Amino acid sequence: MMGSWKQCLFCVSLVTALIFVFVYNHELWENKNFPGASLSNASLLAEACRQIFKGKVFYPTENALKTTLSESTCYEYIAQSHYITEALSEEEAGFPLAYMMTIHKDFGTFERLFRAIYMPQNVYCVHVDKKATDTFKDAVKQLLSCFPNAFLASKMEPVVYGGISRLQADLHCIKDLAGSEVPWKYAINTCGQDFPLKTNREIVQYLKGFKGKNITPGVLPPDHAIGRTKYVHQELLSKRNSYMIKTAKLKTPPPHNMTIYFGTAYVALTREFANFVLQDQQALDFLSWSKDTYSPDEHFWVTLNRIPGMYVS
Repeated sequence: MMGSWKQCLFCVSLVTALIFVFVYNHELWENKNFPGASLSNASLLAEACRQIFKGKVFYPTENALKTTLSESTCYEYIAQSHYITEALSEEEAGFPLAYMMTIHKDFGTFERLFRAIYMPQNVYCVHVDKKATDTFKDAVKQLLSCFPNAFLASKMEPVVYGGISRLQADLHCIKDLAGSEVPWKYAINTCGQDFPLKTNREIVQYLKGFKGKNITPGVLPPDHAIGRTKYVHQELLSKRNSYMIKTAKLKTPPPHNMTIYFGTAYVALTREFANFVLQDQQALDFLSWSKDTYSPDEHFWVTLNRIPGMYVS
């Protein structure tokens, strides 16, 4: 009698377990075989959210980050990718920003960055490394052609890491942006591997707090950086590789008795300061002096912003 009861309990437990496994695998199979291949990039995220709210697991069968640019008209691409086409607040509309974007590879990464920071009231200058592949250049050009407030820099540099060409890339865009009819308040530079952690409105509110000051964090030269402006450096361009060479030749002192500061190459600059950089003789002389230094973008902005009379942040 006892043995029969145990056998019965075992059978019931086994059947229950099998039913649970069948139901779980059936739902998992349904989720995995959801017609994700037919979903556009625009609806993929929405469908994932719906499935998660239902307590299900969502397995897209395609790369959710795949671009539809080459398969769509501009109108379709902008709609499918959920680009923002109107300013989201009066505050943002009244405080447009300018972006300088220096890129050289990974179109998909650039596309996601551009999508994340795009706002119709802003303006965007994109500098593509002259050494980049034609395929990459064509893809960037096609993307920007869909947006009236985005354009390629008027001049392209073959960029060498640590060289003057990296700074020149930003300066080409600054010059183009200075001539823009968009009344931008700050210019922000990015590289192709950046991604924003704040919304456009949060960035605007943060910049407003500086009340017309530039954001160029920096310090007096640390020991490891002194050689960057003490010795002459040269860019070496070749088909296989591009890099900087340090020579034993000492540089002359900075012009106008400037004190060199070092800081980040990524800054936020007012339009007034941009005009100063492009037109003032001190700035032009300092740019010329910096052409054979190492990584001049890390001392150029911060040093000019600390000239007496400039707004410092």
